[in-house]
Amino acid sequence: MEQNFLDNTLYEMDNLVVLRGMNSETVDLIATDPPFNTKRNRSGTAGFYVDNWKWGDTDRLPDQWKWNEVHPKWLEEIKDNHTELYHAIDAAKHCQGEDTAAFLCFLSVRLIEMHRILKKTGSIYLHCDPTASHYIKMCMDAIFGRKNFKNEIVWRRSTAHNDPKKYGNNSDRLLYYSGSGKTTWNGSTVAVPKTPEEIDKAYPLQDDRGRYRTGNLTGPSHGYSGGESSQPWSGYDVRAKGRVWSAPLTGNYAKWIEDNLIPNYRSIKGVHDRLDILDSVGLIHHPKKGRSGWPGLKRYAEADSGNPVQSLFMDISGFTNYNKGDEWTGSPDQKPLALYERIIKASSNEGDLVLDPFCGCATTIIAADDLKRRWIGIDRRKDARYHIITRLMGISRKERERIEKHAVDKKWLDKQMEKYVIHYQTEPPTRTDQGEQNLPELSPVYSAEPENLLTHAEMHEILVEQFGLKCWGCNYVPPDKRYLHLDHIIPKSDGGSNHIDNRALLCQPCNSMKSNTMSLNALRKNNKKAGYRHQNEPIDLKKALAWTRAYHTKMIREGPHQYRLFNS
Repeated sequence: MEQNFLDNTLYEMDNLVVLRGMNSETVDLIATDPPFNTKRNRSGTAGFYVDNWKWGDTDRLPDQWKWNEVHPKWLEEIKDNHTELYHAIDAAKHCQGEDTAAFLCFLSVRLIEMHRILKKTGSIYLHCDPTASHYIKMCMDAIFGRKNFKNEIVWRRSTAHNDPKKYGNNSDRLLYYSGSGKTTWNGSTVAVPKTPEEIDKAYPLQDDRGRYRTGNLTGPSHGYSGGESSQPWSGYDVRAKGRVWSAPLTGNYAKWIEDNLIPNYRSIKGVHDRLDILDSVGLIHHPKKGRSGWPGLKRYAEADSGNPVQSLFMDISGFTNYNKGDEWTGSPDQKPLALYERIIKASSNEGDLVLDPFCGCATTIIAADDLKRRWIGIDRRKDARYHIITRLMGISRKERERIEKHAVDKKWLDKQMEKYVIHYQTEPPTRTDQGEQNLPELSPVYSAEPENLLTHAEMHEILVEQFGLKCWGCNYVPPDKRYLHLDHIIPKSDGGSNHIDNRALLCQPCNSMKSNTMSLNALRKNNKKAGYRHQNEPIDLKKALAWTRAYHTKMIREGPHQYRLFNS
């Protein structure tokens, strides 16, 4: 999609507003460290977020993720548009409590937007801690798709949160999901170098070029017996082994051979030609005279890029009370640059766009800028711009503290920004791709959108009062209204709305059969064919729809937003 915002922009506001303003599929990588569900002076509902913490604060007040009056409307929209996500939040509410469910609601409505703006080839890393990581994963499975889950990365911090009654907690989690397409992955760029001991063990032989080991030059034949790869070479009859010749043509080692020993090596097509030229430069190890055996490919330690990085990060140190260094900004949530540099290197290329919706003390932004990526940062704290600029300036922590009085001095910040390609915004971008969006977008809670004018409970009560206790699918009359469920006449998957004029009351069997893919008319036909229609007089759908449409229209016209809705 076309990008509707400038590169290298810091938005100083609630990230939900900015995310909703960004065009779909415009971001290559999201690497973010949102608030944890732990002690910090923050508060929020699903659609509103306040961070009262300031640099220098020592008080760590309890988070205020509260299940308040705004959540029922948000949850109803989530239930209608993102059923699996609703079940994940509801499960957390029952298992972990209302405050955790409120935190998940706050985070999930933002993750929905992140999913929309992430390219199919993109990735997202969400940094969290063990208090809610398993529930966050359920929500991300529902939003990004469980098939797109790549890793749960465990990062070992340098210090532990110790409790004398249990094991010390010294690790965070990073949940890594890919887009739905072929995702960027540069794993070799973040490989961990082998130690000298590991090199000696992995490469036990040595010659004038250095340490090496021998690798196989043959591969399984899979029944193939024709062609050059199955013919004898240099006195070795590969058919006797039931295998075929397999000289490397792709991969890191083939590239190393081409870069260091044999120019244009990877363009050589014939397997015997490749074997000949590998042999001519001494890359094939032959068994000693008089001994049986097979030739092997010499693989040199010089070409070893290191151990593939694993999902347990133990080699990147966090900050301690004794060794914070110049990188430290004073925020207790700050993560080391090396951690986010690894993520950005592995899952993006130079020139890609990296987003951090909770950019805080700017670690992701600085890492992206250093690695020649474009970036977008969002944070609602007024001193976010100060920390980005001073870290880009590369000044020491002591110097940052000396000039911290300028944190909200607009003139000073503007002057410093002139040295860098940074755009500062306090207004969100305006979407230009609404006609092409892929996922339903959650409306602001108290907007003028018609579906927000009535809650589920209110619609249920109105329909029962107007049409009585009766299932609209099979005519069953239950003992009381608790046996009737509110459902859609035209399912959401077919474009049905959440308005009252697309609602019906169904008994539990009809509600389960209809699910979220069948229309009410199709349900009625299935019930009739199966003989499940009760003898009671059926609801007249045409009259019911006419009444609910009139009720809906009257409600809008009498509302405070009537003029905008009907005259814009």
